[in-house]
Amino acid sequence: MGCCCDDDEQLLQPLNPSEIQNSDQIPPSASSTTVEHDGEAVISPMNSHFSALICHDTLRAILEKLALPDLARAACVNRIWNFVASDRELQTKAFKDPWKIKDVIGDPSSGSFWRDNSLSKFAISHRIVRGDSVASLAVKYSVHVMGIKRLNNMMSDHGIYSRERLLIPVSNPDCLINGTCYIELDIYAKREVAVLYLDGGPDPKLTTMLNRLTSERSKKRVIDSLRRSMQVDGETAQYYLAVSDGDPRSAFSQFSEDLRWEREAGLT
Repeated sequence: MGCCCDDDEQLLQPLNPSEIQNSDQIPPSASSTTVEHDGEAVISPMNSHFSALICHDTLRAILEKLALPDLARAACVNRIWNFVASDRELQTKAFKDPWKIKDVIGDPSSGSFWRDNSLSKFAISHRIVRGDSVASLAVKYSVHVMGIKRLNNMMSDHGIYSRERLLIPVSNPDCLINGTCYIELDIYAKREVAVLYLDGGPDPKLTTMLNRLTSERSKKRVIDSLRRSMQVDGETAQYYLAVSDGDPRSAFSQFSEDLRWEREAGLT
């Protein structure tokens, strides 16, 4: 069991204290741990400063009962709640429990992934084979043609022939039961999806190719961003990104130092 009472008052501060300009303006009911009910003082569990709710173990026992959207809201109450609600194990449990998923593998690139676990967050991976069409896949998986096109950002049926796989919307949540989902950033869907492989698991070759394409696109976006920030050509931006081991901040700092040296040396 952890210590129930931290002495660090900062942990109890709201995550956005600037919203509270004057504590005198806060009504007593907002800062008290009790409320009046039929003339009697009753402890209010809705007050996040209630001493029992700053104990990590007690708070965790409460938060693990929440649905994922409510868990995301709880993370916005104060720093202690944010620390507990942001625990990966807690988030994963809340994400998979409603659908009875066995496991979720992978780390999302953004914490916002854990804010929602609606059925639209999931998809089935289908590897394209000869004879496949969007219409035939819609029939096979009992989904709408437009649902497949929308998820994969396809403008026409012909887009299927340039791809190794398609993501299929989940129409029957029963297929998720005891399944293992892989968190993937799909280059065509352009978002992170919990992908279910009905035939076992990800194809290593396909995964390698998708990761390479995703990495290339991400690198291109970083170079474009550096090029605009530095006001240089793409090759110069790529050079500074390479010498800084792919760290954009370090690349910009190195460029700024070189530019400062050139000015001091009278080269520019």
